[in-house]
Amino acid sequence: MSDKDGKKTLGLGGAGRSGQVKQSFSHGRTKNVVVETKRKRVVVPKPGAAPGAAGADKPKSSLVSKHAGDPSRRPAGISEAEMERRLKALAAAKAREVDEAAAREAEEKAREEERERRRAEAEAKEREDREREEALKAKAEEDARRTREAEDKTRRKDEPKKETAKKPAAPAAPDQAAIEAAAARAETKGVTAAGPRKTDRDRADRGPDRDARGKGARDDNRRAGKLSLNQALSGEGGRQRSLAAMKRKQERTRQKAMGQSVRAEKQVRDVQLPETIVVQELANRMAERAADVVKSLMKMGMMVSMNQAIDADTAQLVIEEFGHNAVRVSDADVEQVIADVEDKAEDLQPRPPIVTIMGHVDHGKTSLLDAIRNANIVSGEAGGITQHIGAYQVQTESGATLTFLDTPGHAAFTSMRARGANVTDIVVLVVAADDAVMPQTVEAINHARAAGVPMIVAINKVDKPAADPDKVRSALLHQEVIVEKLSGDVQDVEVSAKTGQGLDELLEAIALQSEILELNANPARAAQGAVIEAQLDVGRGPVATVLVQNGTLRRGDIFVVGEQWGKVRALINDKGERVDEAAPSVPVEVLGLNGTPEAGDVLNVVETEAQAREIADYRMQQAKDKRAAAGAAVTLDQMLAKAKADQTVAELPVVVKADVQGSAEAIVQALEKVGNDEVRVRVLHYGVGAITESDIGLAEASKAPVIGFNVRANAPARSSANQKGVEIRYYSVIYDLMDDIKAAASGLLSAEVRENFIGYAEIREVFKVTGVGKVAGCLVTEGVARRSAGVRLLRDNVVIHEGTLKTLKRFKDEVKEVQSGQECGMAFENYDDIRQGDVIEIFEREEVERTL
Repeated sequence: MSDKDGKKTLGLGGAGRSGQVKQSFSHGRTKNVVVETKRKRVVVPKPGAAPGAAGADKPKSSLVSKHAGDPSRRPAGISEAEMERRLKALAAAKAREVDEAAAREAEEKAREEERERRRAEAEAKEREDREREEALKAKAEEDARRTREAEDKTRRKDEPKKETAKKPAAPAAPDQAAIEAAAARAETKGVTAAGPRKTDRDRADRGPDRDARGKGARDDNRRAGKLSLNQALSGEGGRQRSLAAMKRKQERTRQKAMGQSVRAEKQVRDVQLPETIVVQELANRMAERAADVVKSLMKMGMMVSMNQAIDADTAQLVIEEFGHNAVRVSDADVEQVIADVEDKAEDLQPRPPIVTIMGHVDHGKTSLLDAIRNANIVSGEAGGITQHIGAYQVQTESGATLTFLDTPGHAAFTSMRARGANVTDIVVLVVAADDAVMPQTVEAINHARAAGVPMIVAINKVDKPAADPDKVRSALLHQEVIVEKLSGDVQDVEVSAKTGQGLDELLEAIALQSEILELNANPARAAQGAVIEAQLDVGRGPVATVLVQNGTLRRGDIFVVGEQWGKVRALINDKGERVDEAAPSVPVEVLGLNGTPEAGDVLNVVETEAQAREIADYRMQQAKDKRAAAGAAVTLDQMLAKAKADQTVAELPVVVKADVQGSAEAIVQALEKVGNDEVRVRVLHYGVGAITESDIGLAEASKAPVIGFNVRANAPARSSANQKGVEIRYYSVIYDLMDDIKAAASGLLSAEVRENFIGYAEIREVFKVTGVGKVAGCLVTEGVARRSAGVRLLRDNVVIHEGTLKTLKRFKDEVKEVQSGQECGMAFENYDDIRQGDVIEIFEREEVERTL
């Protein structure tokens, strides 16, 4: 190519052809691009050359010399010097490739020779190890055989010492180094039956420096932690045995190599055996494998698994078969941890007396306690009536501490009052001076006598004009209560809760009686107390009012009470203050129960949660079994009689919810007494707490009302009751509740039918009338005869027919009634056997509603 000046420039030979290409892009875009197409270079062979183009079959040396000597054959733009340099580089590269191939061949040959040498060495070493191992094994067997022969020989000689008989002969003792080598090789190779696991064999270091590295490797593996999934799947990194297990294994191997293998003696255990036991638990107590126990049971013909329970007799056979001793125990033994502990005399300390105030309703019990406490607690009770048992502590002017229990006085709470008498030391019997002895006063006297506690009579309301204390004293004589004023041994004090008269004398009488009783308790022992009241609080959970009777109840103590257990989370005294502990005769509210106990249950403190849970579960199971037995112990005749009785007795079903357990129990007992042989009240369910949806569902299914005593229904329960039409009744006074229930039960009674005799008639003549039959011509001798009334036919004062009149005529006209002294004609419905001289008794029936 030439430029404008005519000089030649370096360029590509041959002009290219240019053209345009249309490129397409996304979204429909296009673009024209100018491209140039260059012609392909064609090498034309020299005239006379072979068909192979450009001397392709000739050696490169001739080509190089040819190109070097002929400048026209060199590529365009390459000088002669450049061409020489390139040819030299090509020759050097070829020589270098030849040298590298020779070096690789020599290296591969040397490597193969090294592999052959190592393989031969390994085979020789393995053969040598095997020969050494077989030699040691043969030597060990020979030593064992010689030892046995020596033992037999000494045994035949009957030597007196057994040690000499068991000791092997001196020449038969193997070399110590050989023994240790055999033990090590047996440990590594797994010769003994008690050898290591496969993972240990795989990781064992067989080199000469095994002893130096083995311990560190085992320690590192033991410290490696948990076994990973990859290690478990690959069979590597398994858990190592403990160092003690390895030492025991080595000792067993050494003893076996020396011929001193001795089986360990079987340990005989005393196995505690309850009434029923699970197979796995039985195996654990015997320290045997569960599979062996299952196999033993299968041999006895019992196909059981390790999770099934067996009876005590079968378990005893298994225990004896395994060589252990069976110790039969009862399930009730779990309660032995709360057995009564005898207190030592030096541990006993004086405690405050527990005073219970009893008496008839509205005789002033709570008002008297209110005057003693200088507080007003009556205003908190609905209608001024005490609904719950209250426990309070009072400090007297002399500094003495008294614990008072205020029990409700009306008849519905008899069971609560009985519980109060059972935990009390002194009973204060309150009798109103203007009302004398009443039925519940007599009940209180009987409760005090049954509990065996002394009694103090407080004659209240002496400030009233109608008060007559002497009348009260004389009325108490009929109940065999002789007061001191009448030369008896029962203290009596005239008091007035309104004016405060005689309160000091009453406290002195209580203190005097307490000194006579010499009340003591041991505050250092585990606490024991009685549940006075229990309720389910919305914010605090189950709450129990406990009166500590012995020991000291502390925060954090674990206890069991009835079928429930718990841990004392908080203690609250009668003033609403949180305390850390409660000494004997101190009433406190206990929080931390897992359920609501029954009022009257005994609280006992135990050591561990496991003990408390076991005792509670045992008591719960006993209660279930007792209920099941009571329900199952019914014969077919009894069931038929009951079904027949149920058909004739009308029932009023109710659902009762109360604020505390004592109120619920008292209401249920009172409702069970409502009714007679024709109607009764059936309590479907009763409980403590708010009325819930489940209560509404139960009431709807049984068409029963829901009674709430000092509780209310929650929002879902109210909505459900409105939708299902269930009636909810709220009460705060038990009198109103009982009146409404009695009225409702009375509505189920069938009405009483009464007969009113309105007249008598005498048959004078008997006529036969066609189409009518016999008609009696009668004279009304007394009262009046009505056609709508009922009649009886009397013959010689004996009733021979009872029915209704078919017709009543006066002359020929039908009349409604006939007065006394008039004659009339009568005909009976479906009865014609009438005679002259018979008497007709005329009466009317009247239905009268009955009440309970």
